[in-house]
Amino acid sequence: MIREVLLKLLWLYQKFFTLIGFGSCRYYPSCSEYARIHFENNSLSSAFYHTFTRILRCNQLFDGGIEYPLLDKLSLKPANLRVDSIKYWLVPNKKNRFHIIKNFSYKG
Repeated sequence: MIREVLLKLLWLYQKFFTLIGFGSCRYYPSCSEYARIHFENNSLSSAFYHTFTRILRCNQLFDGGIEYPLLDKLSLKPANLRVDSIKYWLVPNKKNRFHIIKNFSYKG
């Protein structure tokens, strides 16, 4: 319930308020997209922590760049494995964690 409300608020922010500062994020994916991916795939405490630290780093004191979110644990196993049915690609990282990379051909 809380997760759905937070995701809806992020959707509203991405839909209406990011138009004001379009292209001003120093990272890819943008901070709001980073937060959305975390809230979809990780626990709420982990998502809040990573989103908060990312927003703190999104300023002129840090270089920015490409920083994909990390998945804490792999829980969902897809039933249908076509390229256009996979929402995120998981790239292994150290300690059984995965970078989450958005699949741009996803049709869901």
